[in-house]
Amino acid sequence: MPRLDDTRPFIPLNIAVLTVSDTRTLDEDRSGNTLAERLEKAGHRLADRKIATDDVPAIQNVVKSWIADPGVDVIISTGGTGFTGRDVTPEAMEPLFEKRMDGFSEVFHRISYDKIGTSTIQSRATGGVAGATYIFVLPGSPGACKDAWDGILKWQLDYRHMPCNFVEIMPRLDEHLKRGKLQEV
Repeated sequence: MPRLDDTRPFIPLNIAVLTVSDTRTLDEDRSGNTLAERLEKAGHRLADRKIATDDVPAIQNVVKSWIADPGVDVIISTGGTGFTGRDVTPEAMEPLFEKRMDGFSEVFHRISYDKIGTSTIQSRATGGVAGATYIFVLPGSPGACKDAWDGILKWQLDYRHMPCNFVEIMPRLDEHLKRGKLQEV
């Protein structure tokens, strides 16, 4: 059960939300709305929000710009994680990861299994880190977005969450880059 240490301050993060869809607009984007509402209710800031078509270069262009943006700490995408021909979000995102977060997918599927049973295997939800930015790739349903936020992200993106959380290690996510630069000198 999640535990918050109220002696620690809440640290708001800048979170960008990407919806991957060939058919949705921002007005019709229930999954993106779900994520935006939940992250703002938790006290975080919506850094940016976009829709990209189900196309690897289109997805990567948006995500690469956010990875390079020091004003974006976390990227959450929704959509394109299934098995149809147009579902290419994991193929777009995973090559960008410097480190893959296997535990995110495993815990997401465990939470999802409790709600939708074996249908959870139809999702290729994934997560990773690139350029000191956390990236989470969620299915396109509002229910899946709620499950991922309420069951995992809300807690791991809260500095008060104990015994550990993603926020406290953020300053060290790019240590390998700094070490590499020091070795070149």
